Amino acid sequence: MARRRTILIPPSEGKALGGEGPAWHRVPGAGGHPLYAQRRAVVEALGDLMGRNERRELAPGTLARLFGVRGDALQRAVDADSSLPEAPTLPAIERYDGVLYQHLELDTMSPSVADRLDRTVLIASGLWGVVAPHEMIPDYRLKMSANLEPMGRLSSWWRPELTHFVEQHAKGTELWNLLPGEHAAALGATSHRVVNTAVFLSPDRSGELKAVSHWNKALKGALVAHLVRNPSLRPHDLTELEHPGGYRLEPASLEPRDGVRELRFVAPG
Repeated sequence: MARRRTILIPPSEGKALGGEGPAWHRVPGAGGHPLYAQRRAVVEALGDLMGRNERRELAPGTLARLFGVRGDALQRAVDADSSLPEAPTLPAIERYDGVLYQHLELDTMSPSVADRLDRTVLIASGLWGVVAPHEMIPDYRLKMSANLEPMGRLSSWWRPELTHFVEQHAKGTELWNLLPGEHAAALGATSHRVVNTAVFLSPDRSGELKAVSHWNKALKGALVAHLVRNPSLRPHDLTELEHPGGYRLEPASLEPRDGVRELRFVAPG
């Protein structure tokens, strides 16, 4: 029997350019989205900041600190956010093109599986709160951890509305929270008895298991793709899954603790 799931994943810093869709606020149905007022407030706050930048009213380094980048990457961020209100849009699943998204292998999904992904996945975002894969968004740059006037730290500002939205969307589903700390900070507690997470571990030279950093996004993408393609599997069935690089699930990690089932996938020694 197919299991209804909600899978929370982060956006990617890498984003595709361009698009053929209308400006985000002109997309049919955009104004009726439960998070529309909050999204518009963040867009307007970012627009005010870009205006101050054009008028040279910002202290040196302000935008570099906000976006966490310098040089050419900073200029691209400024260009994208300066044109945000009227910029062309793409579906979020096409806009985000980083490592996690590449390992979803969207081009190999059948239409029915792609539709299931759209109904299952929510993408956290400092600008949008959360977006579904089909939602039309422009190119932009804004971290969930950013401090943006007058909101302050966006993860704290978003938390009440984002938690409520996820709670309503995920009601009656199996919840998977695959968000890194920056984005997980924007989500409060839900009524789910158990929330599934995943951590990928590899032995260092001494044999001690350490959290994977370099391959973490690729491994999460592969896990999401497997969950979407196999709607009937239970967390226990993941003991049969062999991730890229030979990562295998530790059966002992299947037991929930304090409402969280942290699945530990370990690389071979």
